[in-house]
Amino acid sequence: MNRPRLSAAVPALLLLVVPLTLRLARAASPAAGAALATSVCSACHGPDGNSLTSAFPKLAGQGQAYIVMALHEFKHGVRKNAIMQAMASTLTPDEMQDVAAYFSAQKTTPGFARKRYVALGRRIYQGGLPKQHVPACMACHGVNGRGNEPAAYPRLAGQWSAYVVLQLVAFAHNRRPSPHGIMNDIAKRLTPAQMKAVASYVQGLR
Repeated sequence: MNRPRLSAAVPALLLLVVPLTLRLARAASPAAGAALATSVCSACHGPDGNSLTSAFPKLAGQGQAYIVMALHEFKHGVRKNAIMQAMASTLTPDEMQDVAAYFSAQKTTPGFARKRYVALGRRIYQGGLPKQHVPACMACHGVNGRGNEPAAYPRLAGQWSAYVVLQLVAFAHNRRPSPHGIMNDIAKRLTPAQMKAVASYVQGLR
């Protein structure tokens, strides 16, 4: 009897998913995370997770599970960023949980959407683009853009629009992976103008 062959990517996925699943059962320490945030993360992301420039994403209010997953991806080279890989490589799984718990408990500084992008951005976010086979963003990221913690879908509300555009471009060109390639397929179907519109819209969500 022929047995199904597993993809070569499966071991790499298990490397990330299994430790993550096991570690999420541990009670994290936001206090310990605050110390790590100050010593390791604050230079780029700000002491409370609200970065001062769109070159670095806001982490304040971001889901704990998503932050832990992202740190694992950087540490193991699944996501490519030399600075983040160097930072994440120094963290233990427990420390990842602690710093994620700290940032997730912080309040995101509000952003705003540019008026010229609101109508199109809202249409894409709330209803998608059926003719382009683009689903509504809120299906995964929530009506108010606050993400989905159990699924580790990230918070988008208040995030820098320029950073969101960069990530959409990275997804579209397969420079950043996503589970099952979902975001890669979606981003490829968006035009640059549509990316800017939806990114501006989510920056204004609260």
